[in-house]
Amino acid sequence: MLYAAQLVTRVNKLLFDSVKWVIFLIAGLMLFEVISRYTFTAPTSWAPELATLLFGPFFLFGGPYLLHIGGHVAVDIVSAKAEGRTKLLLTALSMLLALVFGAILLRFSLPLAVSAFEYGETSYSGWNPVIWPAKAALPFAALLLILQALAELIVLFSGKETAQ
Repeated sequence: MLYAAQLVTRVNKLLFDSVKWVIFLIAGLMLFEVISRYTFTAPTSWAPELATLLFGPFFLFGGPYLLHIGGHVAVDIVSAKAEGRTKLLLTALSMLLALVFGAILLRFSLPLAVSAFEYGETSYSGWNPVIWPAKAALPFAALLLILQALAELIVLFSGKETAQ
């Protein structure tokens, strides 16, 4: 079980390390759009939309690994002062909440992603790209979040640390 937990964490770290660079692509797209619009008076319809479609997966795929490293915003007034079993219990509770959140997200996003794929849903803009890949990112990220929360619980109760 511990090996599976470590594997989940490694997969999420690899995904995090890969998608973190997408922000430079998004910034480049927006810079291109601004230059096109204001310097050449030739705005694009595709650059802002592509930046939007890339930002969703960029944001979502970082979440599971951030759960592992404690990178999410947290109000830890109580848990910062907790020690021993209390700290363990609070950490387990937060992982269970992350797991429930991921399950709810997966439950409601998966049918929308499947439907978008089946119908070949597009954005209905001038550029009109298919949007199922962006919609599929949400249930995939939710599944990764669930797996990471389970991995954290396994590691927590095994008493061993995993590599970051």
